[in-house]
Amino acid sequence: MSKTHCILIGAPVDCGKRRRGCLMGPDAYRTAGLAEAITALGHTVEDLGNLSPAQVNVAPHANPKVHALAENVGWTQTLMAAAQEAAPRGLPIFLGGDHALALGSVAGMAAHAASQDRPFFALWLDAHSDIHTPNTSDSGNLHGTPVGYVIGRDGFEAFPPLPARVDPGNICMIGLRSVDGAEHAALLDMNVDVVDMRVIDETGIRTPLAAFLDRVQAANGMLHVSLDVDFLDPGVAPAVGTTVPGGATVREGHLVMEMLCDSGLVTSLDLVELNPFLDDRGKTASLMVDLTASLLGRRVFDRPTRSHA
Repeated sequence: MSKTHCILIGAPVDCGKRRRGCLMGPDAYRTAGLAEAITALGHTVEDLGNLSPAQVNVAPHANPKVHALAENVGWTQTLMAAAQEAAPRGLPIFLGGDHALALGSVAGMAAHAASQDRPFFALWLDAHSDIHTPNTSDSGNLHGTPVGYVIGRDGFEAFPPLPARVDPGNICMIGLRSVDGAEHAALLDMNVDVVDMRVIDETGIRTPLAAFLDRVQAANGMLHVSLDVDFLDPGVAPAVGTTVPGGATVREGHLVMEMLCDSGLVTSLDLVELNPFLDDRGKTASLMVDLTASLLGRRVFDRPTRSHA
């Protein structure tokens, strides 16, 4: 792939759920050699360090279960601005932090795509759909709401207004295996492209991903990838507080990243839900770094043609 300027944005978001530990994620990626892996591939790296949430005052939500609303709103504001500042200069890589960071990263990248008059697409690699809203969440954990926010569902009145709403039909979710009834109904209603683990079992992971990438390419779209640790099977990636058995294998993960690299379509990346407190000697952090390297061109052998075509 062409040489890329990668901008690391530390987002130690730990307020999207009640189990603590994701705030250590950005530094775990650095310790696992993320910058070194990127520069070894010939790219350049700019590390913005770890950001902090904006200080905001918000009224309590009508749903009393909603957790840390003001802090989540503050992070959304900060990361939305960071995305729009970094995107014109290179490839933003958001180092989480729990998945609530995507409230800001995706909204900001969608705004950037709109400013370029290009359609915005998102690839959601996750065991969960994250399409809840503060109104519908039984847990009140807002790391389960970023998709709901960016597609413009109700219940986010405390959050910054969306500069650009994401078309639900431009979102592809791969790896789903833990979706509740309310989320299931929302996904059907919103026409999101859903690839659950049964589909992967029956067709493999290449076929649905290739079809989605063809759509992005045909539209001249900008593609944001949001990679949740729990996309992977907990046997290979234990450092996450939301483990769901039956996830993607290491090779499936690398194939996804290799196809994304070959496509040349990715314009931004989230690495989310890494909880180093739950890791086994850095196993998960190292795997996430390896997957990022595959996305940025690491190969055993170069292929002369694009593998998703």
